[in-house]
Amino acid sequence: MNEPLAPDAQQGLIRLRGDVSYDGKEFSGWGLQPGRRTVQGVIEETLSTVLRQERVAIQCAGRTDAGVHARGQVIHFDLPIEAMLEMDDLLFKINSLLPEDVAIRKFQITSSDFDARFAALSRSYVYSIYQGERDPLLRDWAYRSWIPLDLTAMHEASQDLLGLHDFAAFCRKREGSTTIRTLTRFDWHETDDGIFQADLSADAFCYSMVRALVGAVISIGEGKRDKEWLVSYLEGKTREPAVFAAPAHGLVFQSVEYPPESEFVERISQTLRMRPPHGTH
Repeated sequence: MNEPLAPDAQQGLIRLRGDVSYDGKEFSGWGLQPGRRTVQGVIEETLSTVLRQERVAIQCAGRTDAGVHARGQVIHFDLPIEAMLEMDDLLFKINSLLPEDVAIRKFQITSSDFDARFAALSRSYVYSIYQGERDPLLRDWAYRSWIPLDLTAMHEASQDLLGLHDFAAFCRKREGSTTIRTLTRFDWHETDDGIFQADLSADAFCYSMVRALVGAVISIGEGKRDKEWLVSYLEGKTREPAVFAAPAHGLVFQSVEYPPESEFVERISQTLRMRPPHGTH
């Protein structure tokens, strides 16, 4: 449902925020799926074991697709005060039981008004591409382009997508979900190691949006399309199967921005007003 997991921590409960990193290669995405290994499932199972609770339900800032990595995912959950351990002990015990491809970087007690998903102001992602000879050390973290890319053309085209738009052409449809988003950053640069990276930020991203944006711009870097096509494609509001979606393994959920604690309630209210009953992440 399109509402906070628990709008207010009930009396006798304490709310925790956790910052999470994971290698998405062996996960079928973030959200719970019967019979599949997911990030949410692994973390909830571990929390429930350590805290001796039947289920510790967690909320995340943004659900990631299968294969997508994260450096700065954020979660929150509520616990009975009597179940709390010393914060350092909790972090140590959780990470001792978690598998090697996921870790909680830190826990902190937060306001009962905090919501990892609905209080967020923006989410940021990084997409990495390398060119040339095959590099085994990059195979799980960067997409290898067989065609030389024009970085300048990619960056210039990306700027035309900034602002408030209906990004339906770049999203997989979900019944009742809005595809209107505000894209605040879509920059390309080359690292000292020769890797092309895209930095993207928005108030929120709908399902598969980042990979679709990057894939469309890659086709411009390859010289197959131009930025006029990109603007026309955006305005058409229809996703075309022939438009390339960048592979998941090159994408990292980098960070989430939140307002000051005193503004959590207003931000959550604002977010819910902007979305229909079954809004996406």
